Amino acid sequence: MSLCLTQAEFDHIRQAYDPVASRSGSIHSDCYLDARFLEVEREQVFHRSWQFLCHEEKLREPGSYVATDVQGQSIFVARDQDGELRGFYNVCRHRGHELLSGQGKINTITCPYHAWVYNLDGSLRRARRSELIENFCESDIHLMPIQVETFCHLIFVNLDAGATSLGQQSGDLRKEILSYAPDLGDLTFAHRLTYQLKANWKAVLDNFLECYHCDPAHRDFVDLVDMNSYRSSVNGIYSRHISTASRSTDNSAYRFEKGKVDFGYAGWFLWPNLTIWIYPGDPNISVLQMIPAGIDRTIENQDWFLPAGSPSTQLKEAMIYQKDVLQPEDIRLCESVQRGLKSKGYNQGRFVVDASRSELSEHAVHHFQSMVTESLASAD
Repeated sequence: MSLCLTQAEFDHIRQAYDPVASRSGSIHSDCYLDARFLEVEREQVFHRSWQFLCHEEKLREPGSYVATDVQGQSIFVARDQDGELRGFYNVCRHRGHELLSGQGKINTITCPYHAWVYNLDGSLRRARRSELIENFCESDIHLMPIQVETFCHLIFVNLDAGATSLGQQSGDLRKEILSYAPDLGDLTFAHRLTYQLKANWKAVLDNFLECYHCDPAHRDFVDLVDMNSYRSSVNGIYSRHISTASRSTDNSAYRFEKGKVDFGYAGWFLWPNLTIWIYPGDPNISVLQMIPAGIDRTIENQDWFLPAGSPSTQLKEAMIYQKDVLQPEDIRLCESVQRGLKSKGYNQGRFVVDASRSELSEHAVHHFQSMVTESLASAD
């Protein structure tokens, strides 16, 4: 049975909402505080959207696999012996035991519980003592599939069997990313940074989606990026946040030499919980995924993809800046907001929006919150 909001709950969180961002209030603070909303989001948002899994290099060889959890649903993706990527719920069709964990390389999948064996295409290969079962046919047993797709050299999964492809949903996003990272296909996984925040996942996304706070809160970022060229715009299931010029190559964030593409910063939000970052200088890209761990807890995993070998000096400095300066600044902001959302003095706010869609405009936050509420209302 699908979880969904009652009409009263839905009306409550959108009571100040308007489709026009400059006239709209934000969604109600209860949406960030009441565990009931997170329960619905798990099913209506995360189980129906494309979720980042890994870089394609982890699943390049036949037999390679990666297992993970998508908001309470254990899944895995493997490349079969014919070279095709396959995604499945990570559960044996016999008694429900989980099949795989972590990542690695296998020829077949053997359940640790009763040793049922599956091929990498999900078909049952062997079931011990199955000859004793009446009306049992091994060819009828198959792991339950999920959708899997490679997009911009990254692998995504979707638990919604009826979802359209990420490539179709995301429009020109691939073209945009490659215009700022033309060497993306040559980059390799370099490092993962993990952060734990005492804040709701939506508060973390709200913060990413505007740079109105950058001047007072991110002095080094403002020294790196030419804010006069910073613009954000929304497009379907994503939004872009681009500064076409750097303020200085010798700045307080990190020093760099201009690369193939000369710009200040390029970032994208991909519904519902992935952000993609490209810094100026040597080729690089990182993906930062916000994973709900509770109504007021979020785990952030940031994976960096760089040229093979040791990072250059400027990329090391960029990663240190991200880890030691920018992320701690944003974490403090998000955690303060989460505490403030509990106050009896606040329940909803307004969006600051300008016509030029400059760094001071919060229309992308409105876009994200509109998608949240639309998803919460979309139960079948």
